[in-house]
Amino acid sequence: MENYLHTRHVRIIGSGMAVPAYEVSSAALDAKLGLRTGTSLKKTGVRRRFLSTTETAAQLAAHACTTALEDAGLVWDEIDCLVATSATMDQALPYNAALIHAELKLSGRRTTTFDIGASCMSFLTGLDTMSYLVECGRYKNVMLVSSDIATFGLDWNNLTECGIFGDGAAAVVIRRSLPTESSCILSSRSVTISAGVEHCKIPAGGSRYHPRRMLTSIDPLSVFQMEGRSAFKLIAAEMSGFVEGLLETADVNMRQITKIVPHQASQLAIHHLTKRLEVSSEKVMNIFADYGNQVGASLPTALHLCRTGQQVQRGDRMMLIGSGAGLTLGGMVLVY
Repeated sequence: MENYLHTRHVRIIGSGMAVPAYEVSSAALDAKLGLRTGTSLKKTGVRRRFLSTTETAAQLAAHACTTALEDAGLVWDEIDCLVATSATMDQALPYNAALIHAELKLSGRRTTTFDIGASCMSFLTGLDTMSYLVECGRYKNVMLVSSDIATFGLDWNNLTECGIFGDGAAAVVIRRSLPTESSCILSSRSVTISAGVEHCKIPAGGSRYHPRRMLTSIDPLSVFQMEGRSAFKLIAAEMSGFVEGLLETADVNMRQITKIVPHQASQLAIHHLTKRLEVSSEKVMNIFADYGNQVGASLPTALHLCRTGQQVQRGDRMMLIGSGAGLTLGGMVLVY
């Protein structure tokens, strides 16, 4: 029986992605860091990723949006809302969606735009939030896009961090499902474990650590800082119960899930998720080796490649799952 308190009749009708032009192999990273060939691949699980040199996050986002629009078979006049769901800011002001709208050369069109942010869970939070507004008719066709550039905020002497992150963007278009279509969201959950708020952070970038308030250099605070083991421990302790609740609300079991699309946090995180959920590795969408952790763009990039790679068919049940700085744990069960 359909759970009317949680079900939203929303359909993903298009998706797209973009990566920077500069591709970096694990061997090239070894050479840069003066490591023996094979070291970074063994320690990080990343074979290659794409890093920005000149591209802005708005440029990558615009490319992903254009591809998603074409995939959906629509034109821009049919998109009435553009939502940026990135984990990072392209610049402090204005907000990301406005910059993307300008990059798309849509300044003559009066589109609603805004950002929805929850670090690496921004896309999932945006999809969840906007699904209600689409179903109730507030918006007809919504473009959701995540675009993140981690390159410039990394400590390039720390392999644990600089070896796993990649840059990129991904976008999806959603609309309300027709009465003849089975596509819908069955359940969604999001919780914040703020005991881990200090475990993944870039302190600079806002008013708390502004250059005009600092007596020392702001540069160290502009670099990503992560206590990986502590964050992993907090998320791992919550994961099983969180997923059980997600499935219970959707009224499905794990055997009925065709594909699990996780945030690509790390190879260890994906392996742990696979083991904790007691599923085969084939059931989990894993693109980490070729793209690394693309921050907020990671999950929608994996979703796009899952769709276009025909790893799911219409009517299949999927689970989107992940965690991010905050610490925030999010998940969704949907009928594709």
